[in-house]
Amino acid sequence: MDISTYFEPLDPERIGFSSNEFMVRIGDRISTYYAGSPWPGLDGCNVALLGVCEGRGSVQNPGSAEAPDCVRRYLYRLAVPCNGLHVADLGNIVPGQSKEDTYFALTEVMYKLLERGIVVVVLGGGDDLVLPIYKAYEIIGRVINICSVDSRFNLEGGPTPNSLNYLQHIVMQQPNYLFDYTNIGYQGYFVGPEMVQLMNELKFDAVSVGTIQPSMERAEPLIRYADLVSVDVSAMRQSDAPANADPSPHGFHSEQVCQLARFAGMSDKTSCFAVTELNPAYDLNGMTAHAMAHAVWFFIEGVYNRKQDYPYIDKHNYKRFTVELRDQGTDIVFYKSKKSDRWWMEVPCLDEERRARYAPHLLVPCNHSDYECAMQNELPELWWKFYNRING
Repeated sequence: MDISTYFEPLDPERIGFSSNEFMVRIGDRISTYYAGSPWPGLDGCNVALLGVCEGRGSVQNPGSAEAPDCVRRYLYRLAVPCNGLHVADLGNIVPGQSKEDTYFALTEVMYKLLERGIVVVVLGGGDDLVLPIYKAYEIIGRVINICSVDSRFNLEGGPTPNSLNYLQHIVMQQPNYLFDYTNIGYQGYFVGPEMVQLMNELKFDAVSVGTIQPSMERAEPLIRYADLVSVDVSAMRQSDAPANADPSPHGFHSEQVCQLARFAGMSDKTSCFAVTELNPAYDLNGMTAHAMAHAVWFFIEGVYNRKQDYPYIDKHNYKRFTVELRDQGTDIVFYKSKKSDRWWMEVPCLDEERRARYAPHLLVPCNHSDYECAMQNELPELWWKFYNRING
């Protein structure tokens, strides 16, 4: 199927980009679907950028439908992040008569792009767009991990998917292709202890903004494990990102979100990065759109600086450490990349059928601190969590 039929071209006046003789900018290097020009196609494309002007599922924040071109306006003016850039901006997906029609189009587009091994940047739109993106992985038959940078868990009830309950609809899918879900940046006064307990019962990870901010490096292995990373601008403090109908005075700083975006870009596993819930009606001098353009820039820069050191590719480029835990009666195998110094640990699966299904998830990203924990004859909490999930 020709997915170009799902797209409408961009209006150059809305993007407002023109070349600068003093600096080559990223807009000069992106193959863009402008009105009056041919659709750029996918040949030779490493990263595809697309907008989804769909805000009908964004609870109390429908103006997020106007966000994609606002982010582009700032993104296109930034310097080229690296040489050899092969990015195609496919345009905006034409909104359907219903939001479900837009979901269908997004799933079809994502499926075709992922099938070709293209890394996708999605400019939303509401947070509910994570659901149709997930369904594209479902079509491929790929069991995936999702990481959401969000101030909330999106687990509320309701029969119709929206930005507050899309995770519930993913969890309820049968057969289910979600292996792990991680929330980074939740704010306790928005979710309450009951929701935190529910996340624990579902064996999902949830790390509060107060826990992660003092040491952003703790987020890196969590993001490195994800196939799909989404960033809801409500996870950012209002002073850095006012463009949301329900902002918070607390949250991540814009530079911290850029750091998280680069972690995602550097991960060999991450194949989709989505920006959601940016409502230009509440923005101040384009501050939020500019900040998220920087985040997309850092993601793209990370993609083009990947080390190709996911251990399943070639274990010869790793240092292997086997740690015997005498009190636990087990060994833990760690791998350290010679290229990036990043760490993984091996989690055994006792069931052969599960081992085949979860093979890509048996090497869990970790930190050097997990190795040090094992060296102290202590079982790393991360290892135990995934051991129970895989063998439970």
